[in-house]
Amino acid sequence: MTSLPRSVRAALDEGQVIPAHPLALDADGRFDERHQRALTRYYIAAGAGGLAVGVHTTQFAIRDPKIGLFEPVLTMAAEEMRRADASRAVPLIRIGGICGPTDQALREADLLAGLGYHAGLLSLAALADADDDALIAHCEAVAGCIPVVGFYLQPSVGGRPLSYDFWRRFAEIPAVVAIKIAPFNRYQTLDVVRAVVDAKRDDIALYTGNDDAIVADLLTAFRFGIGEGQRTRRIVGGLLGHWAVWTQCAVALLADCHTAVEDGEVPVELLCHGVEVTDANAALFDAAHGFAGCIAGIQEVLRRQGLVASTRCLDPHETLSRGQPEEIDRVCGAYPHLTDDEFVAAHLEGWLRC
Repeated sequence: MTSLPRSVRAALDEGQVIPAHPLALDADGRFDERHQRALTRYYIAAGAGGLAVGVHTTQFAIRDPKIGLFEPVLTMAAEEMRRADASRAVPLIRIGGICGPTDQALREADLLAGLGYHAGLLSLAALADADDDALIAHCEAVAGCIPVVGFYLQPSVGGRPLSYDFWRRFAEIPAVVAIKIAPFNRYQTLDVVRAVVDAKRDDIALYTGNDDAIVADLLTAFRFGIGEGQRTRRIVGGLLGHWAVWTQCAVALLADCHTAVEDGEVPVELLCHGVEVTDANAALFDAAHGFAGCIAGIQEVLRRQGLVASTRCLDPHETLSRGQPEEIDRVCGAYPHLTDDEFVAAHLEGWLRC
């Protein structure tokens, strides 16, 4: 059975900021290696505990043979993380995206393992019509190649509904090490947590991907049952597209949430901070237009900071929505404490050196 190195497992269970890594393109839509590496260096310098590469924020189209960026992007990120690990006590958690039907997913899992990634974030979007038996067989096959991070992706950006029964069976797969919960739905979030509790899998780390409820997820004790049978689980960290921007502030936010949980007291100000983060996310992810501009919104913030050269996406139809730049202006002006512009400006030149 595949497993994680002990230090990586401990870091994952503790809870980390794991940004979903974007793709850097120039104004003509060409891959921009210089800025791609700068992004990875930024996340590491900002204090991220790991990176998720080849995921939705990286743009699934990198897998298109005509584009051919899946392996190069994963390789560059792995190189930068290995370089950083040489001066770190705890290795960065390396997570790579896995998607497609089973044959494709197995090829991607093998590639990730060969490049030194610790786990695969397994998207089930390509199996939209599969029943639970087929889904579980697919997950078990991939888990035979690499430790698996489950992924509940919201349907509005390509995910599919997944039942409590599916998650209960999924949690019984020994090589499952974590789950990214990102349905943007409280009922479905509860399904995942309750399933993991019922499976008695205390060794599955729970991570929020609910960009609309980041702070609430990190502060909430999920309790099920009564008396001696009561069990409690917490979401310990975030694997988030939202944390692909303003990452230094995200690291501070996660630390504040961990402190509040340890103290057993949640400051009202922290709850207010959570509302601000959600408001900012609405602008970045383009909630007003069904998340049509979610990737372009992330790219726009990074472009303003100089971390990417343009907001170009591989799909020419993925652009900022009408009014989205103005919404980004609004939240940047309203919540300057959520941004890390000064940190980026102070270090950008060094990160851009190849």
